[in-house]
Amino acid sequence: MQQTLKKSTRSAKLKSQTLALTKEDVTPLRLFWLTTLSMVLILSQSLMASARGAPESFADLAERISPSVVNITTSTVVEGRAGPQGIVPEGSPFEDFFREFQDRGGEDGDRPRRSSALGSGFVISEDGYVVTNNHVIEGADEILIEFFEGFELPAKLIGTDPNTDIALLKVEAEEPLKFVNFGDSDTGRVGDWVMAMGNPLGQGFSVSAGIVSARNRALSGTYDDYIQTDAAINRGNSGGPLFNMDGDVIGVNTAILSPNGGSIGIGFSMASNVVTKVVDQLKEFGETRRGWLGVRIQDVTDDVAEALDLEDAKGALVSDVPDGPAKDGGVLAGDVIISFDGIAVENTRQLVRVVANAPVGATVRVVVNRAGETQTLKITLGRREEAEGAAAPAETVEPEAPSKLELMGLTLSPLTADIRAELQLGDEATGLAVLAVDEASVAFEKGLRAGDLITEAGQTSVATLEDLQARIEEAKEGGRKSILLLVRRAGDPRFVALGLEE
Repeated sequence: MQQTLKKSTRSAKLKSQTLALTKEDVTPLRLFWLTTLSMVLILSQSLMASARGAPESFADLAERISPSVVNITTSTVVEGRAGPQGIVPEGSPFEDFFREFQDRGGEDGDRPRRSSALGSGFVISEDGYVVTNNHVIEGADEILIEFFEGFELPAKLIGTDPNTDIALLKVEAEEPLKFVNFGDSDTGRVGDWVMAMGNPLGQGFSVSAGIVSARNRALSGTYDDYIQTDAAINRGNSGGPLFNMDGDVIGVNTAILSPNGGSIGIGFSMASNVVTKVVDQLKEFGETRRGWLGVRIQDVTDDVAEALDLEDAKGALVSDVPDGPAKDGGVLAGDVIISFDGIAVENTRQLVRVVANAPVGATVRVVVNRAGETQTLKITLGRREEAEGAAAPAETVEPEAPSKLELMGLTLSPLTADIRAELQLGDEATGLAVLAVDEASVAFEKGLRAGDLITEAGQTSVATLEDLQARIEEAKEGGRKSILLLVRRAGDPRFVALGLEE
């Protein structure tokens, strides 16, 4: 008992000493730990705010935006069949049977009939503008819009853009319609939650959810900028919206990648930042009006960059300049476009898109790299839809003494009357004809073939073998490891960089 009391006494003394120490000597330590704890809490809250978890439910979002999503039914008059062709092969023993079967129906088999198709869309204004895919309504004689609430309205076609597969429709309603807004597709990140809505397989209004799987996908179009998603998209979803979690449209569901015609989790939606520009032009003009620079271009590869002594393989290499805005503004074949209207050019795909988005008639600054030096040109853009450019004829130079030369895996010859006739070249054509290509050479790997025409070497015109040899020597003296050739095939130009032989 005494021992226990002594221990308690010691414990009490220890506590009093600890308390005294805490109050007097450990205040800085307490402040340190409190400060650290506060920072940890702030950091954790920041991380939670920047990385959204999966929503508990999509129900509230779906309920709010569903009234703006529509089903689209189109009908088209199809000519009737004139006979059993298409049902059985011509000359088949069953041909008479099918003709007799068709005749039993009187003339019905020959009458025009209506074919229907289904798709999706969404309302973008209270006065009845509706966005969908061009392929949903293409060739339609009648377009009927079914709304989420159950009523239907006929639609009028305002305009289409086959290049982006976008169409704009208009309905007339007695009351203001519920609509959705476009969001900024450029702010979306891979991994963000998205929700698709539409009319898959004709089953009516349907919702599916997933994430952004990839961005900036290109399929086959010049202006492609697709968002890839694993949200279920099937036939009938075409033209429907892809929403972010704020309820804004960031894409128009357009295509799927599938071996069986059904969703396998690879769907593509045209990015809203492309769609909005198209919709604005269709609404104002009933058609698209894209800027036109008037050049033929190709990407700058590593070997092309080396041949041109460029620091980076960036920009768009001009392979040809037909009559048009670029030619009027001073652009030359061999220039590398590195900036357009203040936007740095990474590659040809980007340049095509920024030019198309520029206003027709606008005067823009185009920065080019020419022979190692930058030049700024002012170019007034034309309209792409009206562009009719033709390659400018080159100066005719006839070689005095036809001969052959084997160089860099190529067998070359100046143009003669026989070669012109064989390659179907006019009298104005100049250059060196490729007679043969060594299949083991780099030139063959890079696509050069017999029948090609080399018109430039080192960004200088060549008409004789001596011209080419002089350009090669100049490149070697300049420390180049490769030389840039301008090659034409059936009139289409492209640049090819070939390594110089030691």
